[in-house]
Amino acid sequence: MITCPVCPHQCKLTETSFGRCGARTEREGRSFPLNYGLATALHLDPIEKKPLLHFHPGKTILSYGSYGCNMRCTFCQNYTISTLRQPEGTPITPRELADEAIRLIPSGNLGVAFTYNEPTICPEFIIDTGRLVHEAGLLNVVVTNGFTSPETMEALLEVVDAFNIDLKAFREDFYHRMGGGLEPVKQSIAAAFKRSHVEVTTLVIPGENDSPEKMKEECQWLASLSKEIPLHLSRFFPAYLMMDKPPTPIATLKTLEAIACKYLTHVHLGNV
Repeated sequence: MITCPVCPHQCKLTETSFGRCGARTEREGRSFPLNYGLATALHLDPIEKKPLLHFHPGKTILSYGSYGCNMRCTFCQNYTISTLRQPEGTPITPRELADEAIRLIPSGNLGVAFTYNEPTICPEFIIDTGRLVHEAGLLNVVVTNGFTSPETMEALLEVVDAFNIDLKAFREDFYHRMGGGLEPVKQSIAAAFKRSHVEVTTLVIPGENDSPEKMKEECQWLASLSKEIPLHLSRFFPAYLMMDKPPTPIATLKTLEAIACKYLTHVHLGNV
């Protein structure tokens, strides 16, 4: 039995067990990623879709997704791949993915985004691909829940040029219900901001994380890092196990936007 170092869960793994992410097991005395290079999605997207509005706007990016996630968000829009607990996907090597990114340069492609599922549960593939992407003069983006270990984040910062990190709520109890933790996410945002471009997204869910007081706390904390960190406030629509919740009222988003603008320079509303 070994302890997986990739995320704060620190799962105990054997060769017949899986971590909470569903994608790591034990092989030859180390934590091994079963989802390495297994693509469940591969699309050329506008960079704004990540969302990254202050990182090469107007460009496109080749978006790669695999399977698995180390959190259990009941509102997940990509639950068909995030909840998988067995290998699935089309094999692709780091070289093949980097070459595809190069091929798409005439279409405005600026690099590779690791997204759709939780990419940081397989940092090995990000790093191996990211180095080849950098050799080609292109860039790497990671869209993540931020619930990763300091060691994993440090390794990723060698190759990742921009992050969009979910700050799902400024409440520890909310994170616990979703299978994560607030403090590790805050640590990830702070660490990434020191060396990379960072934008933050909060999906505003009625009755869950739409408190004006908590939004004020969240924005004050982000501003303590920098008032220039862009914050995306996204509108919730019923999904997965949260079909009983109504869409976020536009008025709620406007109220939270007004609060956020008191502390942050760049505040954006999404899905309105």
